[in-house]
Amino acid sequence: MKDNQKNIAIIFAGGVGDRMGANIPKQFLKIYGKEIIIHTLEKFQYNDNIDLIYVGCVKEYISFLEDLVKKYNITKIPVGGIISGGDSGQDTIYRVLKKTYEENSDDSICLIHDGVRPLIDDKVINDNISCVKKYGSCVTATKAFETPIISRNGSEVDEILERKIVYTAQAPQTFYLSEIIEAHEKIRNSELGYNNPKIVDSCSLMIECGKKVHLIEGNRGNIKVTTVEDYINLLANLSVKDQEQIYKLNHQEEKSE
Repeated sequence: MKDNQKNIAIIFAGGVGDRMGANIPKQFLKIYGKEIIIHTLEKFQYNDNIDLIYVGCVKEYISFLEDLVKKYNITKIPVGGIISGGDSGQDTIYRVLKKTYEENSDDSICLIHDGVRPLIDDKVINDNISCVKKYGSCVTATKAFETPIISRNGSEVDEILERKIVYTAQAPQTFYLSEIIEAHEKIRNSELGYNNPKIVDSCSLMIECGKKVHLIEGNRGNIKVTTVEDYINLLANLSVKDQEQIYKLNHQEEKSE
């Protein structure tokens, strides 16, 4: 019998880091001596509203991540909760959602988040959960601060959009478990599947299925590490509070060894 409704973090860490030019997946690069994925997992581990965490991981790095999870005492990941990645980002997310669906109630709330987006804070996590309870869906977004331009050939300006109506989607992107599973299966059974150019994330997947998606405003510092420049910006964006927390956690771990 499945447990009652839970708030579940679905962490995507299936990328191989081609654009970083590193010899390991970007989620395993270190910040202050600790892997980026662990910084991300700790934000959900220490949030009082998160009950469980499931992770999609590059197959070759599952045992490595399992060792890290034990080392840093990430206890909200259940046995078997680290799942091998699929052929694409959306396929990996689907695999993790399927595992989550097998073990939890249909009305559980799933926060789908990038493993390489470690500067998420409690307010964004909690606001996502509250938004789903009120509206049925939630996408974290930030307002555009620079002029948004459309160029279809990459060399000429086709259109300049009105900045005040433009937002940039971030993560988490949060939905009821049964609804996001249903949307994935509808897209997977469609003619183009995940190759549909309109499908770029969970938000676009839901919209393509005719669902309305509500948004909450996040923070611009909640960046996703995709390139070397992102990695440098991540280091620069670490707040004093983040640095203090990292120092305390590392210091506690040194004492316990």
